[in-house]
Amino acid sequence: MADATPAEVIEIIGPTGMHGEAFQVKCRILDGTNKGRIITRNTVGPIREGDVLMLIETEREAKKLSRR
Repeated sequence: MADATPAEVIEIIGPTGMHGEAFQVKCRILDGTNKGRIITRNTVGPIREGDVLMLIETEREAKKLSRR
């Protein structure tokens, strides 16, 4: 993954998806043109604060979770 950008998970917002199989997280971009920017992304699989994600794209953000 030569084009991937590292991003550190700073907060886990909560489960998302039809069955809660994904988690919405806030992460800080660690490198590239958007370095230092905090974005919201959806992730699948086990995740915790401090983990580093390798993002192919850093421009797009996930929609905010609605609280019902």
